[in-house]
Amino acid sequence: MEQRIVRMSKKRWAKRLLPFYLLTFLLFMTSCFGSKMMSASGGEVTGTGGRAFTEPTPYGMVLVKRGHLKMGVEKQDSLWGKKTPLRDISVDGFWMDETEVTNSKYRQFVNYVRDSILRERLSEFDETYKTVKTDKDGEEIGMVLNWKKPLPRRPNEDEQEIIDGMYVTNPVTGDKMLDYRQLNYRYEIYDYASAALRRNRLNPQERNLNTDVTVDPNEQVWISKDTAYVDDEGRIVRETINRQLTGPWDFLNTYIVNVFPDTTCWVNDFPNADNEMYLRYYFSNPAYNDYPVVGVTWEQANAFCAWRTEYLLKGLGPAARYVQRYRLPTEAEWEFAARGKDQNEFPWDNEDVASGKGCFYANFKPDDGNYTKDGNLITSRVGIYAANTNGLYDMAGNVAEWTSTIYTEAGVEAMNDINPQLKYNAAPEDPYRLKKKSVRGGSWKDPESYIRSAWRTSEYQNQPRSYIGFRCVRSLANSTSEKTKVKKGKK
Repeated sequence: MEQRIVRMSKKRWAKRLLPFYLLTFLLFMTSCFGSKMMSASGGEVTGTGGRAFTEPTPYGMVLVKRGHLKMGVEKQDSLWGKKTPLRDISVDGFWMDETEVTNSKYRQFVNYVRDSILRERLSEFDETYKTVKTDKDGEEIGMVLNWKKPLPRRPNEDEQEIIDGMYVTNPVTGDKMLDYRQLNYRYEIYDYASAALRRNRLNPQERNLNTDVTVDPNEQVWISKDTAYVDDEGRIVRETINRQLTGPWDFLNTYIVNVFPDTTCWVNDFPNADNEMYLRYYFSNPAYNDYPVVGVTWEQANAFCAWRTEYLLKGLGPAARYVQRYRLPTEAEWEFAARGKDQNEFPWDNEDVASGKGCFYANFKPDDGNYTKDGNLITSRVGIYAANTNGLYDMAGNVAEWTSTIYTEAGVEAMNDINPQLKYNAAPEDPYRLKKKSVRGGSWKDPESYIRSAWRTSEYQNQPRSYIGFRCVRSLANSTSEKTKVKKGKK
């Protein structure tokens, strides 16, 4: 009798607990598959849920919101009588360095390359200079440098020999100097745009959407990619090779760049001037830490962007997959950012280059030969002049700046009117004229006409100059978060 009562009691409690079990199950399913699960029970499509990624402000950068500008010079240039193309274009929002990259920031890059080479060589004698790299599932995928292990303060004989191998002796003074020829940085860039082209699809059936066309399954697709290596004599050999498409890895481009800036640019740019002091101290002396780095080629600027991306992604964790890489600005992005929110001719809000009190708005050459009229002889510390309305400093003068855009006389006329870009990574065997890149902003040595936001100049991608630097940009991870005001017309 007691057993029967117990069995009846269990059945009764099971009936009472059934709704609770069902509710718990539904809550579990909701937490696993999103809150939209419950509202879809009526058979209506309501969409899926998810958590949006909120991108934090990158250090030292400001947000340039998307917008429109008339790119180019609206008035014919009074100095040279030269007409420049003019066109309405629109650009998406992006992050931009508020100042030009300084000597101290670029020196951090150089030191990183130096220390990575030392760790790689020291690991041949001490395995602890490397550590195991694992994927998200904990599976071992290779070995990487162990940056937590400090370099030896009291090196043994083998370690000292490796360290000494990084230096050369000045034959005149006997001083030890870092051998800049060894400071090579290797990086890889995946060309997502080329990989996405329909003609480059791995499946031949997907290359042509015209169903009237008979697709040849054996059709060969040829692509070009950049690759590089160091030969037996320590020279960097860069090649652009053409090869048959075999898989997704064919779109991975490899570059090796010597990263040390050319400090001799100060005497090569001005052969009849006594600029030896800048040659010896401008990059190495801490007194110039906050001055813009110069003597950096377009190729070295791109290498810095790649290293800065690698350096950032190491500390982001899972959020890294949303963050866009650092890069040089396009010519259109640079001009849009320089003009400010009111799209002025100069980064400031009037056509004069100095205030009524005679204070100049930028570091340039106000008069023939009088470089000091604006208070500076050569470059100046970044950020000492007022920022434009986008919060960007030195968008006119100080140093001109590399862009990612190839230089053509047609300029914006040859570009799209949305996020325009003309890009070409010239190979060593290409004609030298194809290696011209667009340079913007004018510099400390340029007259007033050259520091206008729309003025275009050029330089060869492998040519370092004492008056050209750069700054980085980063596309927004979520450009839809921008609030754009739409002006409604009157009916």
